[in-house]
Amino acid sequence: MAVAEVGDKTQLLSFALAARLRRPRPILGGILAATVLNHALAGWAGALLAEVVAPRMLGWIAGVSFIAFGIWALKADSLGEVPRIHRVGAFATSFAAFFVLEMGDKTQLATVALAARFDALGAVVVGTTLGMMIANVPAVWVGNRLARKIPTNAVRILAAVLFVAMGLLTLAGTLATSDG
Repeated sequence: MAVAEVGDKTQLLSFALAARLRRPRPILGGILAATVLNHALAGWAGALLAEVVAPRMLGWIAGVSFIAFGIWALKADSLGEVPRIHRVGAFATSFAAFFVLEMGDKTQLATVALAARFDALGAVVVGTTLGMMIANVPAVWVGNRLARKIPTNAVRILAAVLFVAMGLLTLAGTLATSDG
């Protein structure tokens, strides 16, 4: 997940918040709280999906989804407009911005797919949250100086390859269990 986040709109938001607010600890606290809540909800949705969809069909859905995320990872994200900073402070601004921005993002959808595929909701939420934080903590601490040094095209390609590989492995596992 961390590789998929490099150059993602949430990392771009981290750079923007760091540059505007210059308060790394509350920004990181807001990012962490928003990510845990968002990924817990996504993981819960994935676990519910696993209860209502047959395991074989779920394997196909997850495998194709991971391949789609790989293709999606090749598209460069843009932040659009930087969120306005209100008087609520760095924590609340970061929390709200991250929570909303992560809705429907490939990381959230990958969390749904992982939670649906594996019966380990806690591990999925912790793992995807750690991936998000690994990508965004340096962005907050170092700001835009780091952004210029990261080869985002190469990282996007690596993320795409990893997602597609995960999808192909999931599909191969699904085929193997349906044949045996």
